[in-house]
Amino acid sequence: MASRVNTSLTLIPNQKCKRTNHQSSYFFNTPDLDPQLLSTLGNFKVLPLEIFHIILRYLSVKDIGMLSMVSKTVSQHIINYISTSSGSRRLLIQNFHNLDLSGTEDTHLREHYRALGLLFKRCTLLLPTKDRLKYIHKILSEVSCFKFSGCSAPLQCLGLPCYGIFLQTLTAGWDELECHRVYNFLCELTNLSRKMQTVVCNKAGSARKLELRIRLFCRNVLLDHWTQRSDSAFWLTRILKPWPMPTYCFNPGQVIWQEMVEGPTDESSLKGLANAIKLLYDTGTKEWTADDVISLVDELSVVPREWLLENNARLLILSGNNICFTFMASKAVNGRAIELARLIVFLALVCEKELYCMDWTVRMMQKVCKVFSTAAERKSFLQSVANAFACVTMEMLQPIMSGERDDDDRGFLNLFHLLHAQANFHKEVLYLSMSTSSS
Repeated sequence: MASRVNTSLTLIPNQKCKRTNHQSSYFFNTPDLDPQLLSTLGNFKVLPLEIFHIILRYLSVKDIGMLSMVSKTVSQHIINYISTSSGSRRLLIQNFHNLDLSGTEDTHLREHYRALGLLFKRCTLLLPTKDRLKYIHKILSEVSCFKFSGCSAPLQCLGLPCYGIFLQTLTAGWDELECHRVYNFLCELTNLSRKMQTVVCNKAGSARKLELRIRLFCRNVLLDHWTQRSDSAFWLTRILKPWPMPTYCFNPGQVIWQEMVEGPTDESSLKGLANAIKLLYDTGTKEWTADDVISLVDELSVVPREWLLENNARLLILSGNNICFTFMASKAVNGRAIELARLIVFLALVCEKELYCMDWTVRMMQKVCKVFSTAAERKSFLQSVANAFACVTMEMLQPIMSGERDDDDRGFLNLFHLLHAQANFHKEVLYLSMSTSSS
């Protein structure tokens, strides 16, 4: 028997037998674990924790998330692994700069944090919302680019978008009350409300850097990653509702506000803003009535000063039929028929420029006509539309006649489009009139 022992010892040369008091922390031998909990570890109960952590290193984040659902005990050990320095180094990738923002690195990083959000969602499933948020904040606080002012180059950083993807995945499917708690937690964590108050209550442009930080945080963390319109509306409402309506310059697209005043803009400049307005109107959010949304459109069109009516018309067209009609009907019932008539002219001009169907403008005018309560009011309004075409034509013609030519002949081209718009508009009116009389 002794010779067998000696033979086995010689298989490992130059190794001396040492006594040690160190023991690997086997799941099975861990004294403070309930035997019933140990049974939920399955085959893992025979492994030391160190080996279990090594196994986790070889699993993808998605696979770790799946493993966390095996049992509460396994989930707890995964939570412990995340809290270790090696676990956080592996899971909290922080290569947010110098990426090819249109390539595979960008996509890989976003997908990593999507999977990480799902892992945290599963691991913290049994915790109350408050405790979940505290634990997650404790882990993510190591990532400086996730903090409100943690990155020195926020415009070139993918940190906040990844944080937003993580939060969207984590909170997807949570009820409204839980999401309120998440928003309040983030506001308390970042002091967002106080920062927004500083920007809102001071002169426009006086806190540009802070305003940029707020916009980046709200867009990248709270707004950009939702797939359901109702979710986007919820978070947008949380951001906007505490503040007076004139401060709602939330810049959801690429709006260059000064250009709205100085000259005609294009569709791409207003599409994001129009989508945000439609979001609040169409999703049936209880905090927003139709009157609220129409008042919002009215207020936006004077920021920083009164917009060119062509830009206002373009925003209404992009906002959709319901918002456009409700906005115009509001003017009709409030005795602003002259303003409404000029708006019709610029709706026709935008349709001409953008090659939209002119029939849409005529039918919108026909629908608005029905809002007026008497035939005399309708006749007066139609006369105002005809007069508005003449007035706007003269306004555009006057600088050309006086020799004020733009370098790019913009004024002349605008007049050219207006004359075509007027011809096509009246052609559609005649078509509509003839088809009505023949039927």
